[in-house]
Amino acid sequence: MEMPVPDASILARKDQIVAGLRQILPDDAVISDPNETRAYECDGLAAYRCPPLAAVLPSTTQEVVDVLKFCKAQGLPVVPRGSGTSLAGGALPTADSIIVGVARLNDVLETDYANRVIRVQTGRTNLSVTGAVEDHDFFYAPDPSSQLACAIAGNIAMNSGGAHCLKYGVTTNNLLGVTLVTMDGEVVELGGAHLDAPGYDLLGVLCGSEGQLGIVTEASLRILRKPEGARPVLMGFDSNEVAGACVSDIIKAGVLPVAIEFMDRPCIRACEAFVHAGYPDVEALLIVEVEGSEAEIKEQLDKITAIARTHNPVELRESASSDESALIWKGRKAAFGAMGQINDYMCLDGTIPVSQLPFVLRRIEELSKEFGLDVANVFHAGDGNMHPLILFDANKPGDLEICEALGAEILKLCVEVGGCLTGEHGVGIEKRDLMLTQYTEGDIAAQMAVKDVFDPQWLLNPAKVFPLATTETRRAAA
Repeated sequence: MEMPVPDASILARKDQIVAGLRQILPDDAVISDPNETRAYECDGLAAYRCPPLAAVLPSTTQEVVDVLKFCKAQGLPVVPRGSGTSLAGGALPTADSIIVGVARLNDVLETDYANRVIRVQTGRTNLSVTGAVEDHDFFYAPDPSSQLACAIAGNIAMNSGGAHCLKYGVTTNNLLGVTLVTMDGEVVELGGAHLDAPGYDLLGVLCGSEGQLGIVTEASLRILRKPEGARPVLMGFDSNEVAGACVSDIIKAGVLPVAIEFMDRPCIRACEAFVHAGYPDVEALLIVEVEGSEAEIKEQLDKITAIARTHNPVELRESASSDESALIWKGRKAAFGAMGQINDYMCLDGTIPVSQLPFVLRRIEELSKEFGLDVANVFHAGDGNMHPLILFDANKPGDLEICEALGAEILKLCVEVGGCLTGEHGVGIEKRDLMLTQYTEGDIAAQMAVKDVFDPQWLLNPAKVFPLATTETRRAAA
């Protein structure tokens, strides 16, 4: 993956730049030793690495303001970073850039149960938002698999979803307001604790903008009452295609589970060995969860299991206890880590119409054989958010390039059937050169015009989202 050539004049001024940052922040908030900046050289897309010039860890919005003003005056590229769990290279630095991490911005600022709102600093982890309100029987709905580690800032940048987004939506559906610091050092408040805001939907523009428009330091999030009860059911099938058809039929029937998750045999076996969740050894597994009162759960599961039986499941089993339910979900949440124990992989996240699941799963299997690399599947089937894991050997010359080529074909397939390049991981560097597969040049130009307004010098998160040649031309012109 090509990266821009670093600015030699910036590299030559490293000592001066670091000294300037130390005048703004405490010493322990500025990291410049090459042995220490190596910790920031990549994110979850670890195939690509580049240590930054330096990294800073501000603790307040004002410190973020001061850092961005300094970086703009010095012409320094800035890479915003949450917890570094991005799977699309969204937080990959350039050699001449300053990482601005939000890890120390982790406080709960306000909790309003009457209006179902919590305001937090955005370095706070996703799961800890629920942790702050669960004693009052509330929870925060978006639940990416990395929720134990991922930061709210990164969730907002990539518009993250999770297993339960089928019913509750993704980050944009649960984000009410933000405090944004622009590259000029201006503090902008968008949205708030109310349901909707007047004027242009700038909050909608910001959510999913991948750190291209500013750094979000605070966020108002919608919190919800915990459901009365919830229960998952395991459905095992003898092929991926049949499992995909079952998902399509459940959605077509008008039933709305809280989640429908898909796993194929390689992923099932890896998760079972890792967690011992009690998964059946089948070709394809669906985890379908419903929630509500006991009567509501029974009614929904009766309809769902009736649909499943028309597809001749190898196994159909309801969870019998809360402990079993927790273990079922622990296995699913551990999928990426479990697969990482046995193989290098690249995780995609193209999204497709649910009705296309059987065809796309069959076509992915054909492409896997054509390129000679295995593909494991684990994804949010209910909303068609695919997560094919392409297995490759990082130590084998040429394997990464084959993996990239296969990934490109799978993502093009998603677009061809009416879907899109990304559901929740973002474009980052992984998909930037595929953007013209989905968008026209006019579409790209319109998106870049928005960035021109917020970041006219194109210093924020360089080399991401847009085709590299296009962004480098824009930066040179700025």
